[in-house]
Amino acid sequence: MSSELATRLREGTKHSHTMAENTAFMKCFLKGIVEKEPFRKLIANLYLVYSTLEEQLQRHSTHPVISLIYFPLLNRKANLEKDLAFYYGEDWHEQILALEAGKAYVARIQEVANTEPALLVAHSYVRYMGDLSGGQSLKKIVRSAMDLPPNQGTGLHEFEALPTVEAIRAFKAQYRDALNSLPVDDALAEKIIAEANYAFELNRNVVQELEPDVKAAIGDRVFDLITCQDQPGSTELVAAE
Repeated sequence: MSSELATRLREGTKHSHTMAENTAFMKCFLKGIVEKEPFRKLIANLYLVYSTLEEQLQRHSTHPVISLIYFPLLNRKANLEKDLAFYYGEDWHEQILALEAGKAYVARIQEVANTEPALLVAHSYVRYMGDLSGGQSLKKIVRSAMDLPPNQGTGLHEFEALPTVEAIRAFKAQYRDALNSLPVDDALAEKIIAEANYAFELNRNVVQELEPDVKAAIGDRVFDLITCQDQPGSTELVAAE
């Protein structure tokens, strides 16, 4: 049994965290540049990802590993539907399109769910712990950059069951304890860490596919100025809290 899986996951994905922040999309984001068109396309593709992930987590909710990290309070699908209605209108179902990278991300979640469900732990960890950590800072950036009305447009990062910073911090500790309690041996733990790094890669591919939209919105010169320098990895620091 791997009792330090939470620490091993955090340490084993640090480089992937930094790489995620150094995509051109995220560099612009962290500078407060959030354009509606690429952002709503991102939300649409994350909706497809979370819908698939949450369907598969529920499907395997009695699995000896998944059952211990299955927390329906984390589900993002309903909140993302509200976001999509805000950004696209009530007919968002007819408007959203899956990017090629989004399709690949969804396909990978389906694949591991069908072949080795324990690896869903990696996808759950990357998505939800990210939302509860750096995602809370990203929410503030989006609200400010797009001057959003109250309670609109940032449902992805709103956790109604965890309404305070203290509640989020306490739940993250509970989630880490759950990870450490999983009945996995070292070999499976290493596979989960490798899958978590792959999940980061799949997410990077989605935002990289959106870079032309960002460049079109802000212009080549501004885009190049912002994206020519590497970030030190601030989300790593936030995620470690």
